[in-house]
Amino acid sequence: MKNVFVLGGTGLLGYHTVMELLGRGYEVSTIALPPMPSEDILPAKVNCRLGNINEMSDEEVLKLFEGMDMFVYAAGVDERVVPDAPADAFFYRENVLPTQRIARLARKAGIKRFVIFGSYFAHFAEQWTDLPLMEQSYPRTRILQEEVAIMEGSGVMDVMILRLPYIFGTMPGRKPLWEMFLPQIQGNEFVPVLGGGSAMITVKQVAEAAIGALEHGEHGGTYAISGTNMKHKAFFEIIAEVLGQKNTVVQVVDLEQMKPGYIQGDEQAAKEGKEHGIHLELTAEIQNRDAYLDPADTMPILQYNEDDIHAAIVESIKACLKL
Repeated sequence: MKNVFVLGGTGLLGYHTVMELLGRGYEVSTIALPPMPSEDILPAKVNCRLGNINEMSDEEVLKLFEGMDMFVYAAGVDERVVPDAPADAFFYRENVLPTQRIARLARKAGIKRFVIFGSYFAHFAEQWTDLPLMEQSYPRTRILQEEVAIMEGSGVMDVMILRLPYIFGTMPGRKPLWEMFLPQIQGNEFVPVLGGGSAMITVKQVAEAAIGALEHGEHGGTYAISGTNMKHKAFFEIIAEVLGQKNTVVQVVDLEQMKPGYIQGDEQAAKEGKEHGIHLELTAEIQNRDAYLDPADTMPILQYNEDDIHAAIVESIKACLKL
């Protein structure tokens, strides 16, 4: 059980998973969308193919999976993508249908362990029943993605899901997605934020947890992993510090004061024929809560380690500025 196929091995999470697998003596194969983010990003011993697996025939995919024991699904899109309306159709096409097909073919190819990188919004959709998260396109399709993969594997292939929170870290040739936060802070003396916070994790911890799920996870397990929890205010203060804005004041503002701006964002998206996977008005409600996870719930099971989240945030923001 030492041959692992990583779908998306040149993406941020896929790359770190590949490197962690190699460090533990696994044989790794991958397919990723071209172009390569930088030359020689992966060691020569990685069997890396460039292409779009969704455009390959079933026969081609089965040949690709020959001899593989385990699989890591490090592909798909997250809630930061704002597609053309309706959003549910987009996220269904991008996350659910490809996962179901790949899980079916992985099972047929004899793969025994299958891990999916999912989202902690699936976790909170289940936990926060007072919010209509189950009606939102992104968490709804993330849960469906999990369900179809688990059912495809049932009785033959163990399927585990990592429900991922905010993730920090870098890799060669790719800019971290946290650049989206910079305009809210750069050059501003006052930065309003909502009063909640988020679970956070580093790319190394995700890679370690993925291997932990491959080795120790139970079929149907949905593991909401975390390294630490942090208020949005503290997070924005770290960004301001990296930007050298010592006099910037990050201030918690009441939800009712902030919500009109979020509603306006939904209205603007609708005018452009777009729709957020989680409507911004609901996002405001989420950001006013503590979307926290207890590392003690998953660390002992998946055997991932403590890491320096603060250093990973600083590294991520510096990489955004550099690239």
